[in-house]
Amino acid sequence: MFPLPNMEESAAKKTRSSPLLPDWSQLPRELLEIITDNVNCFDIVHARSVCTSWRSTFPFPSCLLRSNYSLPTFDKLSRETNEEGSYILGKIPYFLFRVPALTAESPSEYFFGGIGQAESEELPCPIQCSVKVKIQGSDSTFLKMNDCQIFPLGHQYRMFGWELKDYRGVAFLPLYKEGRGGEFVVLLNYYYGKLMVLTSVEMKWKRFEKLSETLCSNVVTFRGRFYVSFLSRRTVVVIDPHSLEVTDLMPLPQTGLNFLVPSGDDELFLVEVMVPSGDFDFNRFTCNVSRVDEEAGKWVKVSDLGDRVLVIARLGNVSFSAKELPDGCGVSGNSIVFTNWPQDVALFYKYGPYQGSAEELPDGCGVNGNIKTVWRTSRENSGVILNTFPVVALRVER
Repeated sequence: MFPLPNMEESAAKKTRSSPLLPDWSQLPRELLEIITDNVNCFDIVHARSVCTSWRSTFPFPSCLLRSNYSLPTFDKLSRETNEEGSYILGKIPYFLFRVPALTAESPSEYFFGGIGQAESEELPCPIQCSVKVKIQGSDSTFLKMNDCQIFPLGHQYRMFGWELKDYRGVAFLPLYKEGRGGEFVVLLNYYYGKLMVLTSVEMKWKRFEKLSETLCSNVVTFRGRFYVSFLSRRTVVVIDPHSLEVTDLMPLPQTGLNFLVPSGDDELFLVEVMVPSGDFDFNRFTCNVSRVDEEAGKWVKVSDLGDRVLVIARLGNVSFSAKELPDGCGVSGNSIVFTNWPQDVALFYKYGPYQGSAEELPDGCGVNGNIKTVWRTSRENSGVILNTFPVVALRVER
């Protein structure tokens, strides 16, 4: 990170400095942009917070700028495209912020959310190094992130101008093909699993007819293609963005709630939640985790995620590496965190021996001697969900 200098020491050193010392702030703008593009973006944000001179010298990091697309609206009943009005599809840089705990016994706080440049250029310099957060039941506030650990989580797409209850996720892919520069395709998981599609060529919303009889659960992108899972179908389909052809990827290992979690372009994970018959105690839910093997065309079960943490959230599932998190911070690798259950409680899942009756477990669980092993809730930590939208705020007790 950029060290934030002691301004008094800096002033004293300046008076002792040789007048021939080069002034780095006078470097050509083009060279400064090259430097900022090759330095951690939050180092630049921190540097802009030092003083007005530094803020005017360093351009705001381009990777933190939001891209917007204007899309037509459609009637929510007939799903016909309207001639007037528009929605904004925003591509938002997405990050995890870990707030340092005050003491070793204090709970840890985590914020998952998007970030962008404040519209006002008149904000005080320290605000440039802050994140605007709104927690339910309170006014918006600025969270200082100077001392936060920051983990980039890629980008997420959001529909602005929509009520949260009206959609369950949106996926966007540009079309990189000769003669088709600037074109794109959008898939929208709209209102109880109805899958809608829009192409930039037609700029009209349509029901995705090839999948009109099924209810969509998740829609994500992975390695340049759409992946869609369903509530009522034991399969994941792959959709080619150019032709919109649908291919059944493979049957799912089990029947249950399912969540697709991309880990960049490295892996695509499938988390299946098994609900005991007639029992909706979330603490008794178990999971299967698989990764896609595209060449073999099948799901491969996973019992070890390494240092990865999979986060299941309301408007998009993410993953990140926990190897830089300190011990005892409440979140560790090889785990799954659910923040989307209809309670203000976050559940942590680890792989290990199941504590309940073996008869309750679905087929396919791992066996270690006479003990069945499975992804099950962990009692090491407990989490409280402070907010779910637009920022997921999580407090972890230890």
